[in-house]
Amino acid sequence: MLWSPRGSAVKTLRLRVTMREVVPQVERVIDVPAAITLDELHEVLQVAIGWTNSHLHQFRTDDAVYTIPFEEFEDDDEVDERGVRLSTLPPRFVYAYDLGDGWLHDVEVLGRGDDRPCCVYGEGACPPEDCGGVGGYADLLDALADPRHREHESMRTWTGDRLKPFDQEATSQRVRDAVGAVPESVRLALDLLADGVKLTPGGRLPRTVVRAVQEQRPDWNPMGRPASIEEDLLPLAVLHDLLRHVRLVRLANSVLRPTKAAADERETVRRLRSWFEPGLFSTMVSERAVALVAARGPLQVADIASQVHPLLGHGWSRGGKPITIRDVQDELYNLAHQLQALDLIARTRSEWSPGPSARSLLPGANLLADLL
Repeated sequence: MLWSPRGSAVKTLRLRVTMREVVPQVERVIDVPAAITLDELHEVLQVAIGWTNSHLHQFRTDDAVYTIPFEEFEDDDEVDERGVRLSTLPPRFVYAYDLGDGWLHDVEVLGRGDDRPCCVYGEGACPPEDCGGVGGYADLLDALADPRHREHESMRTWTGDRLKPFDQEATSQRVRDAVGAVPESVRLALDLLADGVKLTPGGRLPRTVVRAVQEQRPDWNPMGRPASIEEDLLPLAVLHDLLRHVRLVRLANSVLRPTKAAADERETVRRLRSWFEPGLFSTMVSERAVALVAARGPLQVADIASQVHPLLGHGWSRGGKPITIRDVQDELYNLAHQLQALDLIARTRSEWSPGPSARSLLPGANLLADLL
């Protein structure tokens, strides 16, 4: 077998994250993969603290500032955080979030962690987004605590359920989901290819592999007939091409086998996530559709399209005209086999349900699902 059993030991580092100057104190102690990169750590810190990834962020050391650069705000003093390993930073650094409100988090590497990512300890509720930084948050708490305060009712209404008490068990699960896990569909494919498989003269998977996949994923062939070619299981055909595109399998002398990267769970998740290029219309639709079914359960495709459309924001167009709900629905049908192949959704002809990886492959979808 190519893969270790689920829940097997992972080399982790333990971090203490403390919000600076916030009262009551907000602190989290979390275990993260030792091989994590800063862009991945950002996703974990967002869910560990309780933020919603709605603003810009930076990692700051005495020598450098790391972030994801934007062309219109390009700064020669900033380093692109993508691909930079946590292990290259000093044992103490600062994570800044929302550069307007100015939330600062002191991060300390405590040493080795346990066998899997989690939240070891925490205290304090995360301040609500856009409350005005440390000073604005203090004023908000004062108003909420005093029924006679002139802004008590308006602050209660504005806050709603944004001030949620810290829940360690739920935070641990969010941390693990943000770190990510390899979809079972991908594990199945890589296991079947582990010893190398000779492709057909047309460059497709042989019948033995197709039938083995069908046995495990009968829903991939809605007609119910024995499959002969991979196109009889359209999610499998998509998965084959996807795994080659992200270099988790390679073809040599007509034999397809996993690459060295496919033996590393962290790198496998990283490469699968790279399939969803940030900022593309298809990625935006994918994340929002998966978030909807993860949060609300089975939905008709037409209902998903009507709810995804307003979540996309303004500025999207096709053929010079603003994107319509029908355009979103067409895109959902285009994406259906990709999302099914990665266990992000389970589907019938007209209804989508959350797949087993709906919460653990796309960090953007998982964050959004918690808000819906």
